[in-house]
Amino acid sequence: MRTTKGAARNKAKKRLFRKVKGYRGGRSKLLRTAKETLVKAEAYAFRDRRVRKRDFRRLWITRLSAAAAEHGLRYSQLIHGLKLAEIELDRKVLSELAINDAEGFGSIVEQAKAALDKAA
Repeated sequence: MRTTKGAARNKAKKRLFRKVKGYRGGRSKLLRTAKETLVKAEAYAFRDRRVRKRDFRRLWITRLSAAAAEHGLRYSQLIHGLKLAEIELDRKVLSELAINDAEGFGSIVEQAKAALDKAA
């Protein structure tokens, strides 16, 4: 007797259409188009989870560069000074400090400057 994949195929299609719900036009209604779209969507999602990390790091560095310039330092000098002063705050935290606590960030920059002067 010939076997069919009836129940398994229907379940798989149901799962697929649940994932593509909300896509426009045939991308949410037609099996082949929905499959192709989902493959691409998952590939982009995988790739962009990594891209997001790069983008945020770039944002934090840009913010820190601007904040350091206000205190008369370049970004690279700030980071080097922090390393010399053994201040282990990451760029995300430093960026938040620069935005929300300018006074606190200023004191950190002063410590970095002092460490740079001491090393020179």
